[in-house]
Amino acid sequence: MANVYREQFVSSRGNEYFCEIDEDYLTDRFNLTGLNTEVPYYQYALDLVTDVFDLDADDDLREQIEKSARHLYGLVHARYITTTRGLAKMLDKYKRHDFGKCPRVFCEGHPLLPMGQHDIPNTSTVKLYCPKCEDTYNPKSSRHATIDGAYFGTSFHSILFQVYPALNPEKSRRRYEPRVYGFKVHAAAALARWQDKQREALQSRLRGFGIEHRYIEDTEVEEDEFDDDDDDDTEQLEQSQQPEGADVSRGVADAEPGRMDIFN
Repeated sequence: MANVYREQFVSSRGNEYFCEIDEDYLTDRFNLTGLNTEVPYYQYALDLVTDVFDLDADDDLREQIEKSARHLYGLVHARYITTTRGLAKMLDKYKRHDFGKCPRVFCEGHPLLPMGQHDIPNTSTVKLYCPKCEDTYNPKSSRHATIDGAYFGTSFHSILFQVYPALNPEKSRRRYEPRVYGFKVHAAAALARWQDKQREALQSRLRGFGIEHRYIEDTEVEEDEFDDDDDDDTEQLEQSQQPEGADVSRGVADAEPGRMDIFN
């Protein structure tokens, strides 16, 4: 039997990333475990999603229940698309390029997959993952940019390619090469600058967690500074031990007659 709510939901403008959840999955209470504490008006929202809602509610309450129903559908959707049936439905949409194409030139329009950066709702919006360059992108349309990333989860795209490994595209070594008047920019220098920036960013993040990560160069610099301090202390000690009135330049003067004059 057709479900009016679910059909309207997936066909609505802005919900193109979603697939229709099977009624059997929605009516199995095991699949909804824990959601009653995350969704306001949970039972009314579930009744609305399953087309058994018959409460005579005012407009304000109805609006709240509809909002909860959308949230409930999204949370169940994140679980459903990791099942065999859900993966198959999302695979069909992936093959039709329903989620868009990768904007990277060298990916040559490879299809994208929706993914979340967090599994906790209201943390971040949905992103698009390209399996060819293995990078993530923001949706092009503003109507998709506000979808909660938790409605797709952090594991869906990885599970899809584990179940269908033949679909995992071959990776390309092609990279953009910056040039100046036709000459390549020195690749090693560019790589070194990038690595330095990544290292500094990582060190900054670790400091934020109270972790001081040290590199071998840092230790060598400290040892050099320590050696310099020792040399200064030794020089001061030697000077303090010399007799008063001693001519410190005498040793140099005595050594001068022993030098060879290679020009004579």
